[in-house]
Amino acid sequence: MRLVLRLACCAGALVTLALAPSLASSAGAPSGSGTRVERFTLHSALLRRGLSEILVEPAGAHADRSRPLLVLLHGRGGRPASWLAPGLFAGLRNGGVRAPDVLLVNGGDHSYYHDRADGPWGAYVIREAIPAALKRSGADPARLAIGGISMGGFGAFDLARLNRGRFCAVGGHSAALWQSWGDTAPGAFDDGADFARHDVVAAARRNRRLYGSARIWLDGGLDDPFRTVDEALAAALITPSGGAVIHHWPGSHNTGYWDAHMERYLGFYTSALAARSCHGGYHAPVAAPTGPSGPTGPHGAAGSGHAGPGAGGAAPGGA
Repeated sequence: MRLVLRLACCAGALVTLALAPSLASSAGAPSGSGTRVERFTLHSALLRRGLSEILVEPAGAHADRSRPLLVLLHGRGGRPASWLAPGLFAGLRNGGVRAPDVLLVNGGDHSYYHDRADGPWGAYVIREAIPAALKRSGADPARLAIGGISMGGFGAFDLARLNRGRFCAVGGHSAALWQSWGDTAPGAFDDGADFARHDVVAAARRNRRLYGSARIWLDGGLDDPFRTVDEALAAALITPSGGAVIHHWPGSHNTGYWDAHMERYLGFYTSALAARSCHGGYHAPVAAPTGPSGPTGPHGAAGSGHAGPGAGGAAPGGA
């Protein structure tokens, strides 16, 4: 099975992207690395607001316009720049000519990257943010991977589930997952029905090959509060190489843990995007399924929920 996302770079037939002038520099990148960090504002027609995004292009990116694209989603209370850690740049350097361009998506404070009452956040990632990055970078629309930290880990698995076959790899780093509505963190979902529509673990149990032949990565600290549920997702999935593997290292649910393993994350994505199986795809971006009344259907009041792992006290970039 050949997996990819073939998005129209300009997406002109589907959505008009108004992009403000960007600030392109090496700011945030190690001195002398040659890495280009571009900050730009995406004026989202779907969310009706401007969102600050970051595009990271490895050294030599403009000499090779066919690099793959890695989409990374930050955690709750975080921002795209939270990914700009030494490990990210070390991973890109290690990847050499295989290293991907990287889009650091703005997910707001606690959107959890899914279509909900306050806006179609999932559709925005698929139909606006990714096409904008493809247009700016000239990356290969047939080779995409998606991953995230905490809230972003949930978003990566949910978006890949709803857009099956369009990403070559999916990764969750301390992914914020729950098995019941009553356990969720406040604001993660609008109500029980919203949770049920985006219950990643239940979906995996119904279909163990939920992600087709996409490569899967899961990891978390030995003391991470999401460890049990992340292990449940790994146990439910069947991948091309057999069962999904979850990696555990000392640590908890915090920036120190993620920064310590960022270089490993980049190694996984770079390898997956360079694989021969990462080809093919489709032409038009398709928004994630939404509620019964459209992208902002009657999902209930935003900000409702119940206390659970990751509720309150989470470090920036956490659940």
